[in-house]
Amino acid sequence: MARTRKRPDSPAAELEMTPMIDVVFQLLIYFIVTTKPVDVITNLDVFRPAPDPNAPKDQKPPNLVRVGVFQDGYTVNDVRATPERLDEALAKVASIDAGQTIMITVSAVSDHGQLVEALNLCAKNGLKSLSVVSASN
Repeated sequence: MARTRKRPDSPAAELEMTPMIDVVFQLLIYFIVTTKPVDVITNLDVFRPAPDPNAPKDQKPPNLVRVGVFQDGYTVNDVRATPERLDEALAKVASIDAGQTIMITVSAVSDHGQLVEALNLCAKNGLKSLSVVSASN
């Protein structure tokens, strides 16, 4: 019987992983650099109300009454006012137009009680269209 010669095992075909990893990292960097970030603001669903077709075309927008609440007191349309004067001014505004918009600007250092007092005076005079804005100073 003939003996077969045992050949030494040939090394298995091995793939070098380093070049593959380099290519993967280069592709990863390419895709990270070339992608555009999603602009969130353009994708917001904001629905503004349509204009009232029955509204008169020459109607003026309502005047705005500005009430300021500061640490040292109140203002009405940039004129200093005591709580009594504020009450009188709001009563006068309510007698002319109860649907008048009142914008209350509140200073960050003012007392919460002052804001509550201004809101109570608006409610007492029947003014319901209120807007409260915080001022930084």
